[in-house]
Amino acid sequence: MITTDQIKDAAARADALERYLDIEGKKIQLEEEELKTQAPEFWQDQKKAEAQMKLVKGLKFWIERYTAVRNAVQELQLAYDFYKEEAISEQELDSTYAQTVAQIEDLEMRNMLRREEDKLGAVIKIAAGAGGTEAQDWGQMLMRMYLRWCEKQGYKAEITNILEGDEAGIKSVTIQVEGDYAYGYLKSENGVHRLVRVSPYNAQGKRMTSFASVFVVPLIDDTIEIEINPANLTWDTFRSSGAGGQNVNKVETGVRCHYTFTNPVTGQPDEIVIENTESRSQLDNKDNALRLLKSQLYDLELEKRRQETAKVEAGKKKIEWGSQIRSYVFDDRRVKDHRTDYQTSNVGAVMDGDIDGFIKTYLMQFGGEE
Repeated sequence: MITTDQIKDAAARADALERYLDIEGKKIQLEEEELKTQAPEFWQDQKKAEAQMKLVKGLKFWIERYTAVRNAVQELQLAYDFYKEEAISEQELDSTYAQTVAQIEDLEMRNMLRREEDKLGAVIKIAAGAGGTEAQDWGQMLMRMYLRWCEKQGYKAEITNILEGDEAGIKSVTIQVEGDYAYGYLKSENGVHRLVRVSPYNAQGKRMTSFASVFVVPLIDDTIEIEINPANLTWDTFRSSGAGGQNVNKVETGVRCHYTFTNPVTGQPDEIVIENTESRSQLDNKDNALRLLKSQLYDLELEKRRQETAKVEAGKKKIEWGSQIRSYVFDDRRVKDHRTDYQTSNVGAVMDGDIDGFIKTYLMQFGGEE
């Protein structure tokens, strides 16, 4: 049974969101931005017009989501009155409260995603650590976990490059995730993930520890300009070993680009190598490889900006084997995030992509410090 204090708390959180999000200011801005879309010459510059429409869509999103929260709080207050009059049951009141709090928490978490890159799609790179087949199997398990999570979120996820393991699993994989705020959510997954289990690949049935690194960068779109110097770019082509039918073995559709540049973070000469084997068209693979290259260059510029403003994400671990962000201990039925101390005993659900609890806790603890 919920209390009047819980209802007052929900209303107070909704009031706080109205201030944090500056809903009244967004309503005024929306009117101004929509007026610009009515100009006769608006669609003459299609790229600029699309950026403007995206801005309008973003403002509408916040206003509509906040309106939904405000309406939910009002319905909760009405439901409590109905309960006192015995018009609805205690279970119905509790259900209304749970739904209202879920909407509030969702908007509070989304409010943590304020950076310009948070709204973009994401590129996930998973690399198995040392340990042979066991580590490579762990890499594949993480790949499946993220693919399942993307499916639940309604995001489009495509494997753009994969290097299979020697006996099982994967050595590395690149997953391209298309969808609003995919990077904002998935950035919490950056780091080393540690698995402890009784290995099915060990004849003695010993408990083994494996590591895999997860690296997430924002997937840029057409609204972001990244310059690439053609003189520093070279290409290799090769026969893809992935899906693609008979064409795979006959035509060199796989592409590999090498880009040399001065790393803006270190100030030293550096090289980025991108492989793409997703499509049966070499041209399509080249286009997507360039997009992935631009995404990595964009991420480096963001990192430089974070360092310059001294607002590096609190608690973030470097991707190195001594600093795992999360441990998955199968026989103890425990998955724990070492940055937030959030943990769950439902290991099976986590490996099926139920990682929202980890993402939400991370954003609520550290999102406001970015």
